[in-house]
Amino acid sequence: MAADSVTLLGFWASPYALRVKWALKLKGVEYEYVEEDIWNKSALLLQYNPVYKKVPVLVHQGKPLAESLVILEYVDETWKQNPLLPHDPYEKAKARFWSRFVDEKCVPAFLATFSKGGEEQQKAAEEARENLKTLESGLEGKLYFGGEKIGFADVAIGWLGYWVPLMEEIVGIHLLDTKSMAKLKAWFDYFLEHPIIKECMPPRDKLMEHIKTFQRMASSSST
Repeated sequence: MAADSVTLLGFWASPYALRVKWALKLKGVEYEYVEEDIWNKSALLLQYNPVYKKVPVLVHQGKPLAESLVILEYVDETWKQNPLLPHDPYEKAKARFWSRFVDEKCVPAFLATFSKGGEEQQKAAEEARENLKTLESGLEGKLYFGGEKIGFADVAIGWLGYWVPLMEEIVGIHLLDTKSMAKLKAWFDYFLEHPIIKECMPPRDKLMEHIKTFQRMASSSST
Protein backbone atom coordinates (compact mmCIF):
# COMPACT_ATOMS: atom_id res chain seq x y z
CA MET A 1 0.00 0.00 0.00
CA ALA A 2 1.76 3.16 -1.25
CA ALA A 3 2.17 6.02 1.20
CA ASP A 4 0.11 8.43 -0.92
CA SER A 5 -2.60 5.94 -1.87
CA VAL A 6 -6.27 5.90 -0.98
CA THR A 7 -7.68 2.51 -0.03
CA LEU A 8 -11.18 1.62 1.08
CA LEU A 9 -11.84 -1.57 3.00
CA GLY A 10 -15.49 -2.44 2.58
CA PHE A 11 -18.12 -5.09 2.13
CA TRP A 12 -20.31 -5.15 -0.95
CA ALA A 13 -23.60 -5.17 1.01
CA SER A 14 -22.62 -2.55 3.61
CA PRO A 15 -24.59 0.68 3.24
CA TYR A 16 -21.94 2.39 5.36
CA ALA A 17 -19.16 1.40 2.96
CA LEU A 18 -21.45 2.52 0.14
CA ARG A 19 -21.58 6.01 1.66
CA VAL A 20 -17.81 6.28 1.33
CA LYS A 21 -17.81 4.91 -2.22
CA TRP A 22 -20.36 7.56 -3.19
CA ALA A 23 -18.36 10.35 -1.58
CA LEU A 24 -15.11 9.34 -3.28
CA LYS A 25 -16.83 8.97 -6.65
CA LEU A 26 -18.62 12.32 -6.36
CA LYS A 27 -15.27 13.90 -5.50
CA GLY A 28 -13.50 12.18 -8.37
CA VAL A 29 -10.95 10.60 -6.01
CA GLU A 30 -9.19 7.50 -7.30
CA TYR A 31 -8.95 4.72 -4.76
CA GLU A 32 -8.24 1.04 -4.36
CA TYR A 33 -11.12 -1.03 -3.08
CA VAL A 34 -10.49 -4.07 -0.86
CA GLU A 35 -13.46 -6.39 -0.35
CA GLU A 36 -13.66 -7.80 3.16
CA ASP A 37 -15.20 -11.06 4.34
CA ILE A 38 -17.16 -9.88 7.38
CA TRP A 39 -17.45 -13.46 8.64
CA ASN A 40 -13.68 -13.97 8.45
CA LYS A 41 -12.11 -10.57 9.01
CA SER A 42 -8.70 -9.99 7.54
CA ALA A 43 -5.59 -9.13 9.51
CA LEU A 44 -5.54 -5.84 7.61
CA LEU A 45 -9.01 -4.88 8.83
CA LEU A 46 -8.19 -5.83 12.42
CA GLN A 47 -4.96 -3.85 12.19
CA TYR A 48 -6.59 -0.71 10.83
CA ASN A 49 -9.78 -0.82 12.91
CA PRO A 50 -8.87 -2.59 16.18
CA VAL A 51 -11.60 -0.74 18.12
CA TYR A 52 -14.74 -1.66 16.14
CA LYS A 53 -13.30 -4.36 13.84
CA LYS A 54 -15.72 -3.50 11.04
CA VAL A 55 -15.98 -1.79 7.67
CA PRO A 56 -15.66 0.76 6.26
CA VAL A 57 -12.08 1.79 6.82
CA LEU A 58 -10.42 4.46 4.70
CA VAL A 59 -6.63 4.40 4.55
CA HIS A 60 -5.05 7.60 3.22
CA GLN A 61 -1.29 8.08 3.17
CA GLY A 62 -0.99 5.06 5.42
CA LYS A 63 -3.32 6.49 8.06
CA PRO A 64 -6.61 4.63 8.76
CA LEU A 65 -9.99 6.13 9.61
CA ALA A 66 -13.09 4.23 10.71
CA GLU A 67 -16.81 5.05 11.02
CA SER A 68 -18.54 6.19 7.85
CA LEU A 69 -19.71 9.66 8.93
CA VAL A 70 -16.23 10.46 10.24
CA ILE A 71 -14.77 9.27 6.94
CA LEU A 72 -17.22 11.40 4.94
CA GLU A 73 -16.13 14.53 6.79
CA TYR A 74 -12.47 13.63 6.26
CA VAL A 75 -13.02 13.08 2.54
CA ASP A 76 -14.84 16.39 2.23
CA GLU A 77 -12.12 18.32 4.06
CA THR A 78 -9.21 16.60 2.30
CA TRP A 79 -10.47 16.89 -1.27
CA LYS A 80 -12.02 20.32 -1.70
CA GLN A 81 -13.58 19.78 -5.14
CA ASN A 82 -17.35 19.18 -5.29
CA PRO A 83 -17.93 19.97 -1.59
CA LEU A 84 -20.48 17.85 0.25
CA LEU A 85 -20.93 19.96 3.39
CA PRO A 86 -22.32 23.47 2.86
CA HIS A 87 -20.17 26.47 3.74
CA ASP A 88 -22.80 28.07 5.96
CA PRO A 89 -22.32 26.87 9.59
CA TYR A 90 -26.06 26.49 10.23
CA GLU A 91 -26.65 24.48 7.04
CA LYS A 92 -23.58 22.40 7.84
CA ALA A 93 -24.94 21.62 11.30
CA LYS A 94 -28.30 20.57 9.81
CA ALA A 95 -26.58 18.18 7.40
CA ARG A 96 -24.77 16.55 10.30
CA PHE A 97 -27.98 16.44 12.36
CA TRP A 98 -30.01 14.56 9.73
CA SER A 99 -27.15 12.17 9.03
CA ARG A 100 -26.92 11.24 12.70
CA PHE A 101 -30.70 11.10 13.01
CA VAL A 102 -30.73 8.27 10.49
CA ASP A 103 -28.02 6.31 12.30
CA GLU A 104 -29.32 6.92 15.82
CA LYS A 105 -33.10 6.84 15.29
CA CYS A 106 -34.06 5.33 11.93
CA VAL A 107 -31.67 2.39 11.73
CA PRO A 108 -32.48 0.95 15.20
CA ALA A 109 -36.23 1.09 14.42
CA PHE A 110 -35.70 -0.62 11.06
CA LEU A 111 -33.59 -3.35 12.63
CA ALA A 112 -36.21 -3.96 15.32
CA THR A 113 -38.95 -4.17 12.67
CA PHE A 114 -36.76 -6.62 10.83
CA SER A 115 -35.86 -8.89 13.74
CA LYS A 116 -38.78 -8.77 16.18
CA GLY A 117 -42.22 -10.33 16.01
CA GLY A 118 -45.75 -9.63 17.20
CA GLU A 119 -46.42 -6.46 19.17
CA GLU A 120 -42.74 -5.58 19.41
CA GLN A 121 -42.48 -5.63 15.65
CA GLN A 122 -45.60 -3.52 15.15
CA LYS A 123 -44.37 -0.97 17.68
CA ALA A 124 -40.98 -0.79 15.95
CA ALA A 125 -42.65 -0.41 12.56
CA GLU A 126 -44.73 2.51 13.79
CA GLU A 127 -41.60 4.14 15.18
CA ALA A 128 -39.84 3.58 11.85
CA ARG A 129 -42.71 5.29 9.98
CA GLU A 130 -42.69 8.25 12.36
CA ASN A 131 -38.95 8.60 11.93
CA LEU A 132 -39.25 8.55 8.15
CA LYS A 133 -41.92 11.23 8.31
CA THR A 134 -39.67 13.32 10.53
CA LEU A 135 -36.80 12.76 8.11
CA GLU A 136 -38.95 14.07 5.26
CA SER A 137 -39.24 17.41 7.03
CA GLY A 138 -35.48 17.84 6.58
CA LEU A 139 -35.93 18.23 2.83
CA GLU A 140 -37.69 21.56 3.38
CA GLY A 141 -39.01 21.55 -0.19
CA LYS A 142 -35.51 21.29 -1.70
CA LEU A 143 -34.39 18.98 -4.50
CA TYR A 144 -31.82 17.37 -2.22
CA PHE A 145 -31.05 17.62 1.47
CA GLY A 146 -28.00 19.50 0.22
CA GLY A 147 -30.08 21.96 -1.82
CA GLU A 148 -29.73 21.90 -5.60
CA LYS A 149 -27.03 19.23 -5.65
CA ILE A 150 -26.15 16.09 -3.73
CA GLY A 151 -24.59 16.90 -0.37
CA PHE A 152 -23.38 15.26 2.81
CA ALA A 153 -26.79 14.31 4.19
CA ASP A 154 -27.92 12.87 0.85
CA VAL A 155 -24.86 10.60 0.75
CA ALA A 156 -25.43 9.57 4.37
CA ILE A 157 -29.17 8.92 4.02
CA GLY A 158 -29.79 7.85 0.42
CA TRP A 159 -29.10 4.14 0.89
CA LEU A 160 -32.38 3.83 2.79
CA GLY A 161 -34.27 4.26 -0.47
CA TYR A 162 -32.74 1.02 -1.74
CA TRP A 163 -32.63 -1.04 1.45
CA VAL A 164 -36.03 -0.22 3.00
CA PRO A 165 -38.17 -1.56 0.10
CA LEU A 166 -36.27 -4.85 0.27
CA MET A 167 -36.83 -5.06 4.01
CA GLU A 168 -40.52 -4.26 3.54
CA GLU A 169 -40.85 -7.08 1.01
CA ILE A 170 -39.13 -9.59 3.27
CA VAL A 171 -41.15 -8.92 6.46
CA GLY A 172 -44.38 -7.91 4.71
CA ILE A 173 -44.69 -4.59 6.54
CA HIS A 174 -45.06 -1.26 4.73
CA LEU A 175 -42.93 1.56 6.12
CA LEU A 176 -42.46 4.16 3.40
CA ASP A 177 -45.93 5.43 2.55
CA THR A 178 -46.03 7.02 -0.89
CA LYS A 179 -48.99 9.25 0.01
CA SER A 180 -48.05 10.65 3.40
CA MET A 181 -44.33 10.70 2.52
CA ALA A 182 -44.56 11.59 -1.17
CA LYS A 183 -41.70 14.11 -1.00
CA LEU A 184 -39.35 11.66 0.68
CA LYS A 185 -40.23 8.89 -1.77
CA ALA A 186 -39.66 11.25 -4.72
CA TRP A 187 -36.29 12.26 -3.29
CA PHE A 188 -35.25 8.62 -2.84
CA ASP A 189 -36.18 7.86 -6.46
CA TYR A 190 -34.43 10.94 -7.81
CA PHE A 191 -31.28 10.40 -5.76
CA LEU A 192 -30.94 6.73 -6.70
CA GLU A 193 -31.18 7.55 -10.41
CA HIS A 194 -28.12 9.82 -10.30
CA PRO A 195 -25.49 8.13 -12.55
CA ILE A 196 -22.70 8.06 -9.95
CA ILE A 197 -25.06 6.86 -7.21
CA LYS A 198 -26.58 4.20 -9.45
CA GLU A 199 -23.29 2.72 -10.65
CA CYS A 200 -22.17 1.93 -7.08
CA MET A 201 -25.34 0.11 -6.01
CA PRO A 202 -25.13 -3.62 -5.27
CA PRO A 203 -27.26 -5.94 -7.43
CA ARG A 204 -30.83 -6.04 -6.12
CA ASP A 205 -31.32 -9.82 -6.23
CA LYS A 206 -27.98 -10.52 -4.56
CA LEU A 207 -28.68 -7.94 -1.87
CA MET A 208 -32.15 -9.37 -1.30
CA GLU A 209 -30.68 -12.80 -0.57
CA HIS A 210 -28.09 -11.30 1.74
CA ILE A 211 -30.73 -9.36 3.69
CA LYS A 212 -32.88 -12.49 3.99
CA THR A 213 -29.93 -14.32 5.53
CA PHE A 214 -29.29 -11.41 7.87
CA GLN A 215 -32.96 -11.34 8.84
CA ARG A 216 -32.96 -15.04 9.75
CA MET A 217 -29.87 -14.56 11.90
CA ALA A 218 -31.24 -11.43 13.56
CA SER A 219 -34.60 -13.07 14.27
CA SER A 220 -33.05 -16.17 15.80
CA SER A 221 -30.74 -14.12 18.03
CA SER A 222 -33.63 -11.98 19.31
CA THR A 223 -35.75 -14.92 20.45
